Amino acid sequence: MMTVGIAADHAGFEQKEQLMAKLAEAGYDVRDYGAKTYDPADDYPDIIVPLAQAVARREVARGIAVCGSGVGVSVAANKILGVRAALITETYSARQGVEHDDMNLLCLGGRVIGPMLIWELATAFLQAEYDGGERFERRLQKVIALEKQLTKPHTSQTDN
Repeated sequence: MMTVGIAADHAGFEQKEQLMAKLAEAGYDVRDYGAKTYDPADDYPDIIVPLAQAVARREVARGIAVCGSGVGVSVAANKILGVRAALITETYSARQGVEHDDMNLLCLGGRVIGPMLIWELATAFLQAEYDGGERFERRLQKVIALEKQLTKPHTSQTDN
């Protein structure tokens, strides 16, 4: 049974609640990273960071985040080392993002797509498996190397 983390701000709260129920019904072990209650004043970075950290630490196999457009949670999640998040609006990319890019966090826009599409995207994302083929692994390792490079302290040319 796959463990799935899920999080949403106020703009995706209702969709998160519905999706959690459907995922649990489908047999997934679902962990709620917030928001636990509807709060129209909450901020998406505060909601997505605990989920993104859980994905990076592999406390959950995959994560799903929902905000109004999906853009905010995608931007914030990708600031966490080890997270490969993408805003997805169609099933091909939900599946292909995992198969080719080892995407581990799906970002959705609760105000721009409906519950049926959210379910289809989540299902495609969760059922996909990373291909691991030579060209995909080569590219993934380049992304990981870039991520590590960007986390090193910056040294200016005048520091020599």
